Amino acid sequence: MHKEEMEIGGLSIKIFRKTNLKNLYIRVIPPDGNITVSTPTEVKDEDIKLFVLKKLPEITKVRDRMLAQERQSKREYVSGESHYLWGKPYRLQVINEGNQYKIVKTPTKIIMTVPKNATTEAKERAFIEWYRQELIRVLQSVVERCEKKTGIHANEFKIKNMKTRWGTCNNDKRRIWINLQLAKKPMECLEYVVIHELVHLLEKNHTHRFHALVEEFCPTWREAKKLLATMPLDFIEKGEQDIDDEQTDIERYL
Repeated sequence: MHKEEMEIGGLSIKIFRKTNLKNLYIRVIPPDGNITVSTPTEVKDEDIKLFVLKKLPEITKVRDRMLAQERQSKREYVSGESHYLWGKPYRLQVINEGNQYKIVKTPTKIIMTVPKNATTEAKERAFIEWYRQELIRVLQSVVERCEKKTGIHANEFKIKNMKTRWGTCNNDKRRIWINLQLAKKPMECLEYVVIHELVHLLEKNHTHRFHALVEEFCPTWREAKKLLATMPLDFIEKGEQDIDDEQTDIERYL
């Protein structure tokens, strides 16, 4: 892989030339809105510039929205912190006793029991696994409902803690990945993302047909999308991003 940098339309953009790519992909990377272009090695600089300039209004829209969206501070997993589950904030109460990790939700609190010398990293791992189990608990019924509604079936649904995408799909394997972070969002957001990815199995790109199908199967998609764009996001370290072969372009979720 060869890496270089260009200034296009007043923006500094990192260019990654890869031998195994067939198309060009633009990504806006949180939290600072840095922009990258992945391109086949043989594509000329001028063609890259034209591609980016054509997408500039969309890039600017995504970047501005990313920079404006609230992010939580880094979680320390101590009593008093706010943690979301299915769109609702809960106060965390940490109890230090025993030698096991246990998390229980009440109507207003999430109670986390941890060993006395538990590290922040160990508490975070336990919390992530709890979110994973919460998402697993509801995902099958949501998928069944969405597949019945659309008439589209995936071979496999998997969960991954992604930093930059709510979902992604591999059309060849008919495999869909769902972001673990959706356990923190209202349930209608999960349904929207599942339908969005299922429709990609019919229509790979964001064509007029794609948008028409999403509208048909999920008439409330605008409200769900707005929630994803306005609710606080998790803290993310600078330079932290997803590296995934099932990469998608800048148009996803616009």
